[in-house]
Amino acid sequence: MIPATVASLSESMAAQDYVLSEGLAVSLFLALRRSRPLFLEGEAGVGKTEVAKTLAALLDRHLIRLQCYEGLDINAAAYEWNYARQMMQIQSAGQGKLESADLFTEDNLIERPLLEALREDVRGAPVLLIDELDRADEAFEAYLLEILSDWQITIPEFGTVAAATPPIVIITSNRTREIHDALKRRCFYHWVDYPSLDDELGILQRKAPEASVELSQQVVQFVQRLRDEKLFKAPGVAETIDWAQALVELDCVAVDPTTADSTMGVLLKYQDDIARVRGSVAAKLLAEVQIELVGYQRK
Repeated sequence: MIPATVASLSESMAAQDYVLSEGLAVSLFLALRRSRPLFLEGEAGVGKTEVAKTLAALLDRHLIRLQCYEGLDINAAAYEWNYARQMMQIQSAGQGKLESADLFTEDNLIERPLLEALREDVRGAPVLLIDELDRADEAFEAYLLEILSDWQITIPEFGTVAAATPPIVIITSNRTREIHDALKRRCFYHWVDYPSLDDELGILQRKAPEASVELSQQVVQFVQRLRDEKLFKAPGVAETIDWAQALVELDCVAVDPTTADSTMGVLLKYQDDIARVRGSVAAKLLAEVQIELVGYQRK
C-alpha cells in the first residue's frame, strides 16, 4: 500500500533507514499518488539511487534497475530478438513455408529492463530505476519518451506492449550533462541536495550505529565544513558513512589531524582534493569542529 500522506511516507521510509528531506518527501509522495515518473538530479552520493531501493523494499515490489552508460541502446535497455532461436527455426523449417510472423513471436523476444517493467507482477507494479541517465547518449532519451508518457513500448515487428498498471519510475542524474526538456516534462522533478547537519547526523546514526554519538557529531560537522572547501568532488553521504565506519574499525573515539590525514582517501576520491585538504586545512577544520562541540556540551 502506498502511504496515504506525506508524513506517513516519511515515517515509513525512515523505518527503512532512509531520511527524506521535506521537499523530497512531497515530490516522492506526489509521484506515487499521480503515477508519474520522478526525476532526481543532484551530486553523486546524496542518496538518489537509494530512494528507489528503499521504496521497493518498503512497498515489497520488484526492483528493476537499468544502469545507464555511454553507448546504451534499445537492445540492452528494452528488448532484443533471440536470433539464435530464430535461425534454428529457419533451419528446421527447411523447404517448408515459414512466415515472418512465425519468427517474431513472444517466445523469441528477450526482455530487457524497460520491457520487463511493463509486465504484470503478482507483487504489484515494479519499481523501475533508470540510474545515471546522464551517462547515456542524448539519443537514448528518445527511447524513453513513449514509455514515460504512455507506459508502453512499440516493437515494429511485434506490436505494442502496454502496462496494465504503470510501474513506479525513478530516474537519476548526476548532471554531468543536461537532460532534454522533452523527458523532463514527463516527470516530476526534485533536486537532491546534501542533507542538513541534523538530517545527516540522523542518517549516520541509522547507517553506522556502531559509531558513538560524539564521533558521529564530529564526523558530520567535519564533512559539512569540508563541502564548503573548493574541491573537485565534495564527499557525499555515502562517504560520510564510509568514513565513520572506517574510524570505528580503527577504534577511534575522536578524530585527530593525524587520523584525518591517513583516512582522507575514504572521504575524497581525487588526489588534488586530498593534497589540498591534508595537513593544515584538515587540522583547521577539526579545530573549528572541536570548538563548536565544546560549545554544545556547555549548553
